[in-house]
Amino acid sequence: MGMTLNILSPAQWLGTGALFLVVLVLALRQANWQQLKADQAIQHTLFGAAVALAVLWQIRAGLSPGLTIHIFAMTAVTLLLGWPLAVMAGLLALLMVVVTGREPWQLFAANGLITVMVPALVSHAIMGWERRRGFRNFFAYIFFCGFFGAAISVAVAGCSMVLMLWISGAYTWEDLVHEYLRYLPLIMLPEAFVNGTVVTGFMVFHPERLLTLDPHRYR
Repeated sequence: MGMTLNILSPAQWLGTGALFLVVLVLALRQANWQQLKADQAIQHTLFGAAVALAVLWQIRAGLSPGLTIHIFAMTAVTLLLGWPLAVMAGLLALLMVVVTGREPWQLFAANGLITVMVPALVSHAIMGWERRRGFRNFFAYIFFCGFFGAAISVAVAGCSMVLMLWISGAYTWEDLVHEYLRYLPLIMLPEAFVNGTVVTGFMVFHPERLLTLDPHRYR
């Protein structure tokens, strides 16, 4: 987030818009709308997550456009709702941020792709890896999917943003390393802590809210 209108090239506007639409269509097709319609708890989780993300994304730091630092928290939302509904919640939150004037609406697709979709898909992929490994201890879900998943997802999203800004010519590679990449490990730590703590809290007090958790797999 934090990009200005002149920071991306026309080709990048088209490219990010096309990728955004592809992922959005996949999310719309794979989301369990019947379950969402029938279960008020899932509805409350989705809209509550959207509001929480919108408030959280208002808190950011950074001096240069596109290189702001903030907590994404998309991993926790993905584990709560599954990646399709997590994308819906994230885009709803991003819409709130746009309405408040913190982000330009013209960059909704680019911000949605980097801030919402990439972290959700990476978190989903890590969760799939954890399932394929066949771990039988619930700590594997907490640490691999919650803590490590959040750290890796924000790293991938951050590197994607850096690559986008470098290709656009907005910054030199040296500037990107100096202003963002060297701080990325420090960004990963609080991201992992926040998401892991939220996932742990739900697993202890409300495990039924974690739609991606299969309690029968763990002992």
